[in-house]
Amino acid sequence: MSSVSYATVDVFTAERFAGNQLAVIPDARGLSDAQMQAIATEFAYSEVTFVLPPENPENTARVRIFTPTTEVPFAGHPNVGTAFVLGRQQEIFGRKPGQALRFEEKAGLVEVTLLGNEGVVSGARIIAPQTLQIGPAIDPAVIAASAALRSDELSERAHRPVRISVGLPFAVAEVRDLAVLSKARPNVSAFEEANTRYPLAEDSFSLFLYARTLERPWYVRARMFAPLDNVIEDPATGSASAALGAYLVSLLPDADAKVELVIEQGVEMGRRSIIAIAVGKRGGAIREVSISGDCVTAMRGVIEV
Repeated sequence: MSSVSYATVDVFTAERFAGNQLAVIPDARGLSDAQMQAIATEFAYSEVTFVLPPENPENTARVRIFTPTTEVPFAGHPNVGTAFVLGRQQEIFGRKPGQALRFEEKAGLVEVTLLGNEGVVSGARIIAPQTLQIGPAIDPAVIAASAALRSDELSERAHRPVRISVGLPFAVAEVRDLAVLSKARPNVSAFEEANTRYPLAEDSFSLFLYARTLERPWYVRARMFAPLDNVIEDPATGSASAALGAYLVSLLPDADAKVELVIEQGVEMGRRSIIAIAVGKRGGAIREVSISGDCVTAMRGVIEV
């Protein structure tokens, strides 16, 4: 019987046992696809990452990301957490890690900058691998049913419900206020119907709900439900947060803008997360979206395979 080492980290938080849990396998050489999926299912976190040597030696590593049910092309907190783990190692496949890392993923190359103080890595900032993709529009009744809400509890003051992506697609909708956001609950039957109506090749129907005030438009409270991936609720979803930030900035009338958002998630789960998003818009187009956050190590161990 062989074994592999793992580390778990809490991502988008500076407090242990808050934020979003992530398991990282820093050296996944020798594991089959089936073993990777089985390990991800065993952890039952929203994602587990498996780190392999890069195909191009100019890059740092190849990173594969698995939910409890499937492999996905990109996700935010797995990249931030994986960078944190690798950045604290003495070496990554024989090379000393620098401040800048580059991950090969199914969605493309992910550029990473390690964050910290006095040489101690405390988090990471990543650049979304794809440009903003918008569409299709989602029927508000589908959103409301999926979240066990009434249609009049949704808000269309900024946009109608829509699917957006900067590497991994989500249905996104604004709700009327924090009270509505807090009472939302995933309706699995409605999610299954939504998945049939709005199918995806790379993943199942996932819903990112958010609320904000006119006084603080760039401070957002959010929740993410993906029950068809066995993720009833996710405490922090960097890829959805990045897509939302990019989309909201794209709606601004300004041709050029640089906007920083804070997205607070996981409050209702008792795992508060803080996700920093920065969006650059030039010539009327979104040019760059970054996702930043702190991390803390939670556990280390060995998996028998």
